[in-house]
Order: sequence, then C-alpha cells, then structure tokens
Amino acid sequence: MYPIHASEALAQGITRLVVEAPLVARRREAGQFVIVRTAEDGERIPLTIVDASEAAGTITLIVQAVGKSTREIASLRAGQALLDVVGPLGNPTPLRRGGRVACVAGGVGVAELLPIARALHREGNALDAMLGARTRALVILEDEMRALSSTLTLTTDDGTYGRAGRVADPLRERLERGERWDAVYAVGPLPMMKAVAELTRPYGVHTVVSVNALMVDGTGMCGGCRLTVGGTMRFACVDGPEFDGHAVDFDELIRRNGTYRAQERAADEAGACARQGARA
Repeated sequence: MYPIHASEALAQGITRLVVEAPLVARRREAGQFVIVRTAEDGERIPLTIVDASEAAGTITLIVQAVGKSTREIASLRAGQALLDVVGPLGNPTPLRRGGRVACVAGGVGVAELLPIARALHREGNALDAMLGARTRALVILEDEMRALSSTLTLTTDDGTYGRAGRVADPLRERLERGERWDAVYAVGPLPMMKAVAELTRPYGVHTVVSVNALMVDGTGMCGGCRLTVGGTMRFACVDGPEFDGHAVDFDELIRRNGTYRAQERAADEAGACARQGARA
C-alpha cells in the first residue's frame, strides 16, 4: 500500500495527491510516470510524476476525473492509500540546454509539462510558456509555470481568462512575427499537439510531444500504447513518452485512443449508478 499524505482539489475534477513512494521519489526524472491502481480489480492508470521529495519519500501526482477509475483515484483523501504505484516508467525527457524554448500546454497537460519546464529551467533555458484551458475555473499551476518563464500567455476557449482562443493561437502569431525557439515542448490533448506540430513544421522548429496513449502494463509487453513514429512502430511506455512531434502519425493515434470509448462510457455510467445507490 502507498499512503496518501495530502489531497488537494486544484479545480473542478482535478486533484493533486502527495503519495508515499520513496523508491520512486529517489529515482524519478522529468517526463517519467507511474502506473497506479486503487484495488485488485482496478484499472491501471498512468500518471506523470509532477514532483517528488527524496527527503520525504513522496511523489506528487495530478489526476483529472474523466472516467470510473480516475474518479476513484481523485476521490482519495489523506490517510487513505493506493494499492499499487509502479515506476518510474518511461524515458526521461530529452532536454535542450542553454537555449530558448517554448512550453505549450493544453488543459491538464500543464501537470505533465511542469516537471519538464523545471528541468529545462535548471539547464539554463529561457522559457516562454503558453497555457490553455476551456474556462478560467480549469486553469491550474499558473503561478508555478510563471515562476519559471520569461513570458507566460494564458488562453481560454470561452475567453473568461487571459485571451480568448486556443493555446496554439499565440504560438502561431509569434512564429508569424518572426520569433524563433530552439525547441518547442507541447503537452495536451492529441488534436492540440498535432496542431502545434503542424504550426512548427514549416519553420523547422524541433517539437517534442508527450504521448499519453492507451496503456496497460507500462513495460512494452501489452502493445496497447503502440503508435507510428517516422513510419516505424513504437511503444509510448518504453520508447517514450516523448517523441518528435513532426514524426508522429497523430491521425492513427487519435483513432486508436478512441478504441474503447464505448466501454469507458459504460464503466463510467455504472460507477455513477453505484455512487447514487450508495447515497440513497
């Protein structure tokens, strides 16, 4: 069991957990993740290691409640525990050193981007951050990203905070004005990362994307997280999670990620019925 030291709601449906996992805390690097379970029959959920304290033996995870299993994880409170925490998994993020980089995050992708931004900052890079959310209430980790960045631009789909529009909009405008970066790091929904990669492609700006594909074991054995990169099959869990955004076949990946949508919806509806029954 992995005790939860703290649980904090960052926004509606988004929870930050501090979990006791000393071996993971000791070895993790930026970009790596863990796979967690709440129960023996529970789904295995990959979550980025947002932060860690080797002294305290804890790691920080951020989970967005979008389905049955993530709702269960997000509902946990201090004093409770996760059954399994396996990791650190995946490869550390390849880091640019001493350059100028753009860090672009959509939605809860900022939770995955934050440890990468911290590592880039430690390597002497100048950061321009661009963060997007659907609405003001879903903006998270703004202060943490601002502290690392030379500039920070916020967008919301509905215009309730920052500027109205999509997070790729300011990147496009700045590229069109002649601004250039040594690299762009993008994390978020697959369509958003595809849009960023297509924006930077004609300018030849190296673009790193973090792929959150369907995943079961996290060791390359199940094959669930396979994707095509540069015409070759790769596995997000052992070859990634970061890849060259200009080489990823996003259209194929988007189709694959929707494979179990009906089953996910059914499980979520069954969980909702069970919660309502428990309250009755």
